[in-house]
Amino acid sequence: MAADPRLAAFAAQPLRPGDFYYTPEGYLVFTEQYHRRRGFCCGSGCRHCPWKKGVTK
Repeated sequence: MAADPRLAAFAAQPLRPGDFYYTPEGYLVFTEQYHRRRGFCCGSGCRHCPWKKGVTK
């Protein structure tokens, strides 16, 4: 499956304050703010995805 060109275009933009945090285990987690700014679901099952099935915000 080919990579979504929207991901590459968005990845070129710098992260902003509030876009992510680190878990106690050291994992980087993107926040809902980041996902909403990106504007689409990547399908990776992200923890704070506002487009999860059944979620309306």
